[in-house]
Amino acid sequence: MNLQLPEPDADALAHSARLTAAIQDEIAASEAGVIPFSRYMELALYAPGLGYYSAGATKFGDAGDFVTAPELGPVFAACVAEAVAPVLQQLGPEALFLELGGGTGAFAEVALKRLMELDALPNRYLILEPSAQLRVRQRERLRERLVPPLFDLVEWVDGPVPHDWIGVLFANEVIDALPTPRFAVEAGEVYEEHVALEDGRLVRVLRPADGFLGAAVRHLQGGLQAPLPDGYRSEVLPQLPYWIQAVSGGMKAGAMLFVDYGYVRGEYYLPERDEGTLRAFYRHRMHGDPMLWPGLQDLTASVDFTALAEAGVGAGFDLAGYCSQASFLLGNGLAGVLARIEALDDEVERLRRHQEIKRLTLPSEMGERFQVMGFEKGVEFGAAFLVGDLSFRL
Repeated sequence: MNLQLPEPDADALAHSARLTAAIQDEIAASEAGVIPFSRYMELALYAPGLGYYSAGATKFGDAGDFVTAPELGPVFAACVAEAVAPVLQQLGPEALFLELGGGTGAFAEVALKRLMELDALPNRYLILEPSAQLRVRQRERLRERLVPPLFDLVEWVDGPVPHDWIGVLFANEVIDALPTPRFAVEAGEVYEEHVALEDGRLVRVLRPADGFLGAAVRHLQGGLQAPLPDGYRSEVLPQLPYWIQAVSGGMKAGAMLFVDYGYVRGEYYLPERDEGTLRAFYRHRMHGDPMLWPGLQDLTASVDFTALAEAGVGAGFDLAGYCSQASFLLGNGLAGVLARIEALDDEVERLRRHQEIKRLTLPSEMGERFQVMGFEKGVEFGAAFLVGDLSFRL
């Protein structure tokens, strides 16, 4: 155990023990005595009532395990609203806005207010949130902070839009939390990482990969300068094209915008990144043991943005652009946000907002680690990706 991690309290450990027992039961019931790592990750994050995202523990902010851009303050959401406003205006009064994973509701609050100022409000603002506890937090926050006409636009949904629709789909730090298969290359063959029981403990083991995963690994290797060496381990999301098609549903016209941390394929699978990008977060500390305290820690893997581009185009969209988060914010209203900050009378608030912008844009913070990718169908983002477009690197 990593002794630098703070020890969970007794209730948290009991919660983790219940989830661990459920995982062990599923392994014991499986015919092969193992489950794929992706299934373990799915249970650890999303098992009803027990998984990290479906249980009630605080995830965001200083009291949680990590901080996302919308939780820092209003700057991020205001700039995203600037980027998508032209799309919503092109689509007209029937346009929907679908946010995948609403966090604390901070993004929706600011985005709706800014879209109202820009005369670009959607017909409905949909939040697809798997956590019942977060839904409650979002509803309370938005009811408190939005005027009734804005709050009345918000609707919580259990799945993608079930009918043909037009609008905008937005996801911030969602793809990194999709349960991902882990693979290994041994003697030129592809293996898949599984989870087994050994002396009552959860351990990771390798089994020959099925044809689906093997084909995905061969596809990604086709875009690399050299084959992956023996012993190389990493992640790949062969289900990403199907996930994109599912969440966009019957979108007939509109745009998709994804913000996450990751790399283009050639950087994702560099020789020195031979253990992949999988990591765990607990109380703002990152470590490498995904089997520690299931249900109490976030598990995440970086995004292959080349794969995301392929999936979006394969779903019938045009790639609108790809850039760093810093470039995206600079190209979508950050100067106006700064002007509004300078007009504030509260000196403490001005300083707080300047610190927020530094965290969002500095290369040593979130500015370069996080990237933004947009897709469009029957609409144009306009100037959203004019600053620092990196599509040529994909």
